[in-house]
Amino acid sequence: MLLEQDRRALVRKELRQARLRAEMRQVDVSVKLGRPQSYVAKVESGERRLDLIETLRLCEVVGLDPHALIDKLL
Repeated sequence: MLLEQDRRALVRKELRQARLRAEMRQVDVSVKLGRPQSYVAKVESGERRLDLIETLRLCEVVGLDPHALIDKLL
């Protein structure tokens, strides 16, 4: 079973990798979210935690299947 900190790190890693696979820059994601680029940078660095709705929205923007993400966390 993964520790909470390991799960948070896994979510950040998966979101970042999905963004890179989609050939998107942080600024591209931020524009789609209507947030500043620093928001995406803080999420990816772990400085900012996401709630469920924010996580789902980020998954949508970068093309990551949220079900697959959850499966990796379990």
